[in-house]
Amino acid sequence: MSGGRGMRVLYHHRTASRDGQAVHIDEMIAALREAGHEVMVVAPGGGEAPAGAQPGAMGSASGFVDTLKRALPQALYELLEFGYSLVAYGKLMRAARQFQPDIIYERYNLFLLAGVMAAKRLKKPLLLEVNAPLFEERLKHSGGLSLVRLARWAEGHVWRRASAVLPVTQVLAGHVTARGVPAERIVVVPNGINEAHFDTAPSPEQAKQQLGLSGRLVLGFTGFVRDWHGVDRVIDWMAQSDAPANTQLLVVGDGPVRAELEAQAQRLGLAERVRFTGVVHRDQVPAYVAAFDVALQPAVTAYASPLKLMEYLVMGKAVVAPDTPNIREILQHDQNALLFTDGTPGALQAALARVCQDTPLRQRLAVEARATIGRLGLTWRANAERAVALGTRLAAARAR
Repeated sequence: MSGGRGMRVLYHHRTASRDGQAVHIDEMIAALREAGHEVMVVAPGGGEAPAGAQPGAMGSASGFVDTLKRALPQALYELLEFGYSLVAYGKLMRAARQFQPDIIYERYNLFLLAGVMAAKRLKKPLLLEVNAPLFEERLKHSGGLSLVRLARWAEGHVWRRASAVLPVTQVLAGHVTARGVPAERIVVVPNGINEAHFDTAPSPEQAKQQLGLSGRLVLGFTGFVRDWHGVDRVIDWMAQSDAPANTQLLVVGDGPVRAELEAQAQRLGLAERVRFTGVVHRDQVPAYVAAFDVALQPAVTAYASPLKLMEYLVMGKAVVAPDTPNIREILQHDQNALLFTDGTPGALQAALARVCQDTPLRQRLAVEARATIGRLGLTWRANAERAVALGTRLAAARAR
């Protein structure tokens, strides 16, 4: 990197879906560019988003991949994933010849060795963003793995050969350390938020009026709802005597358990008090979250840095979340959120009752929640600056 100009970042990912992964990718690229750095993206389809995807549109755009996965024997599909590394490596090398990058920034994916291969050939630092221990995740879920030994080797190989590994939580950093990566090469960078995206949101009163929820105490959840998210427990609680009669559940999103949850609400006489928006454009999310009085994170993956949590914080909402190590990296009980003991029967319901019945508590938690963004630097711009500063140090060390 020559004096006076920004850094040139060769950004590589293998993500085709338009979900939370796409939010992270799009926002990080935009933040790097807004900070004055040049970014060239190497990805399926050749750009920042899959062909045909609308900016901010959510949902799956990986139909071909899903079809291929269903049609092929699992071992053959995994070999194709592994083989794609050669395709991606060729793309990265062609891009590098044109772009002359200072660093490579890659979003980690299982069986993807292209970044470490290109970084070694180019003698450039590789910053590897890790959002999940995908070997472990796929081994236990998503139909498991067929080529177990190859998958485990590939994950460890990439993690250990990256110049720096950027997990999204300290909990996830523990997984990385366990695979032999030295602590000095691990930098935790949690998910962030684009504050400007939420600046134009309406006031809570206006948002409720626009949604026909004036006078309601709105419990809100954003994202794709699965059975393990625990939204069913919230609906059960709403039918109990300690739940205020004006509570309303607003789910901003969709998911495979939507019909089941709507049927549950119907059985409990809560059909009019449980509403799903379905999938909404990302630009519309702030207008819905603005209506929340209580923001729900009923369950969490143990190593995750939830994007929805950042949305709740930037909007200044009273958050109810499980008291788990990864959540405690961001939230403190009774300070900027109300945390409940995960797995303890009735703990979530007790937290809901307390926060819904105590208006001053909600107001205090909301103020502290909003302050958390600035205090911890939980923005995409801050993340971009962290990555560039790290890349600059690594590039300078390599040059020496």
